[in-house]
Amino acid sequence: MFSGGDFHEVARWLQNFVVSHAKRESPRIEAAVEADEGHPTTYGLRLRLGERWSPRIELDFKTVADNRGSLAWCNDLAAQVRSRARDLLGAPPPAAP
Repeated sequence: MFSGGDFHEVARWLQNFVVSHAKRESPRIEAAVEADEGHPTTYGLRLRLGERWSPRIELDFKTVADNRGSLAWCNDLAAQVRSRARDLLGAPPPAAP
């Protein structure tokens, strides 16, 4: 199905996947996939709601590329993303500087 792909293609897929699942919790949540072009081996995922950021989820390129066609793996990642989104929604606003 969707397994394999180069670093940029997998990053694009991951961005769309994370946005799709984060927005199911709230359309106000934004998603960022951080990818180091110099060392294309890992991705970092973070969600943002206003000034608040979720903890980073680290994913290995090979793991994502090999498993993005796996329904079970995608369900697990979707659950992590949605859980982080719900945590952001329930968190108190950041303190003013």
